[in-house]
Amino acid sequence: MIHPLLIAPRSIAVIGASDKLHTPGGRLLDNLIKHGFEGKIYPVNPKKTEINGLKVYQNIEDIPQTDLAIIAIAARYVEETVKVLTERKDTKAFIIISAGFSDAGEEGAALEKRIVAQIERYGGSLLGPNNIGLINRNYAGVFTTPVPELDTNGVTLISGSGATAVFIMEAAMQRGMRFKSVWTVGNSAQIGVEEVLEHIDLQEKAEPGVIMLYIEHIRNPEKLLRHARSLYTKGYRLTGIKAGSSPAGSRAAASHTGAMASPDVFADALFEKAGILRSYGRYELIDHAMVMSYPKGKGKNVAVITHAGGPGVMLTDVLEKNGMQVPEITHPKKEELQAKLYPGASVKNPIDILATGTAEQLNEVLRYTNDFFEQIDMSAVIFGSPGLFSVYDAYDVILKFIKQGGKPLYPVLPSVINVKDEIAYFIEKGGQVFFDEVALGKALGKVYGQTPVFERPELHNEHSAQHYETGKFLSPQETYRLLQTFHIPAAEQIVVKNTGEIDSIPASMYPLAMKIVGPLHKTESGGVKLNIAGKPEARAVFNELMRLENAEAVLVQPFIKSPVELFAGIKFDSQFGHLLMFGKGGTDVEIWQDTAKVLLPSGREELRWHLKRLKIYKYFEGYRNQKPLPENDWLDLLQNLGALVHHHPYIKEIDLNPVLFNGDKYIVVDARIST
Repeated sequence: MIHPLLIAPRSIAVIGASDKLHTPGGRLLDNLIKHGFEGKIYPVNPKKTEINGLKVYQNIEDIPQTDLAIIAIAARYVEETVKVLTERKDTKAFIIISAGFSDAGEEGAALEKRIVAQIERYGGSLLGPNNIGLINRNYAGVFTTPVPELDTNGVTLISGSGATAVFIMEAAMQRGMRFKSVWTVGNSAQIGVEEVLEHIDLQEKAEPGVIMLYIEHIRNPEKLLRHARSLYTKGYRLTGIKAGSSPAGSRAAASHTGAMASPDVFADALFEKAGILRSYGRYELIDHAMVMSYPKGKGKNVAVITHAGGPGVMLTDVLEKNGMQVPEITHPKKEELQAKLYPGASVKNPIDILATGTAEQLNEVLRYTNDFFEQIDMSAVIFGSPGLFSVYDAYDVILKFIKQGGKPLYPVLPSVINVKDEIAYFIEKGGQVFFDEVALGKALGKVYGQTPVFERPELHNEHSAQHYETGKFLSPQETYRLLQTFHIPAAEQIVVKNTGEIDSIPASMYPLAMKIVGPLHKTESGGVKLNIAGKPEARAVFNELMRLENAEAVLVQPFIKSPVELFAGIKFDSQFGHLLMFGKGGTDVEIWQDTAKVLLPSGREELRWHLKRLKIYKYFEGYRNQKPLPENDWLDLLQNLGALVHHHPYIKEIDLNPVLFNGDKYIVVDARIST
């Protein structure tokens, strides 16, 4: 747990303090003083006696007992400094902004571990090294600018990168975003993003708010998942960037499942399951957080209100493309509102009050959409200026409706030069600004279409786990038996190793599908032959297949016709656990990418939610007069597949592709399992 003195110290020692603001120690001390730290400050600098009216200590041995030490000296001096502070000054909280530790190689990593061990030996907490510090309601312990004015209703920012945190704050403050606290964890030697979320989840008693995350390394996925989900259920809303993922791990994949399950896919699935809306850049992160900071509308119907036709059309287009609706206004009071506007204005939706529209007319439009038009769940108002007149009065109207509550109202103020003073006024009065209508539309679609947080099922071991040799593919016979054990229907199969065994194939199995046993990719090697009618053809096909490179035998199955090819697979990651993937099957599964990806364990409703968002779901509804595929039977198969790897956790990969439907049940016709 994070030590309370890191949050609310009564005294702070600044090791490496300076009177020069262009140095980390100088700016750090200046920030502590200017931003109202009410406790004792003990600057340490061997060459100074006073800075900003504060007594400076030349030797760390001379400072009084201190709760928190913020260290801004060269890495090689930090270990001894921490030793003195823990052993002689009873210091329990540390922020090390210095670099040169695990960020600098093996020697630095070893030094970092020794420092953490020393701090933990005395029950302390460490933020960093290699970060910019911490800003909260008690102190501004950072060496950077800007330092935002804090608001108890503001956004919490937790960043693995100090520089990225600065850039996010700069962009967000320019748009009126307020902050509650800013954490930077740097190398996360002891405290990472996961521990900060844990602290907020278990310690903070304030009203739920919005949390923004920038993560480069997920050190403890289970802790992140547990506390993010808990915060979500308490009413917090989370959005985050996961940087540093790469698809390189899929280059040598032996299956479709492996090829699609890159490290980034696991991060995606973890974010979804944790209730963290994923962002891919600073501006998108800010857009998501700003939308989340508004009360949530009851539905997805948006009124687009504008005095400029083009932006209104663009916003309407992007909203519709991203799952929102811009319905035509049909309320009887529509004509009453029309009469209050200039001739040529439109109240159909988008509601266009024309370039000559006044603040009074804008007020009426917002009043009608908020009070009378029940079909509208939220509004977006685009209001700029050609530079002919000021728009303070219009912005006052927008602020009034935002502050009075009711339906969410998202302001797009695009005239960043013509009315820059009015925008500054809007922000000063507590408003938050979107500058681009398309970015707002995308953010609304992402936030309102976010994957819900579902209950995690509790699974029990009902089967004794049979252990197979690790690092191997199971044989066709072992694979078939394992699938049958977990009630996953697989096609009847016979492994044939010579032409004489062809005669033992029962007539009831014909027509046949014949597949080579040996090569990783059967189709690419020409190792799959279908709809084989009789024994003479089967013998000829067997001989043809056995001439292929690496052929060991031939797998014989009944040939099954199906309206569609489905796919289900499992991929294991040592950090994240088992990932379930399912969707459109066939040899081109990687091209279509119509695949859901869900971290296990997952409940039935979670699987159903993901299934309904696939293009292939049309087959479950009944596509082009075809009989609908049985949805519940498919969910049974997916849940059984999850149960299989729960009972056999050593399994690294399963690839069921294709899974066919014979008019009665789903049947796996090609399966590969590796341990």
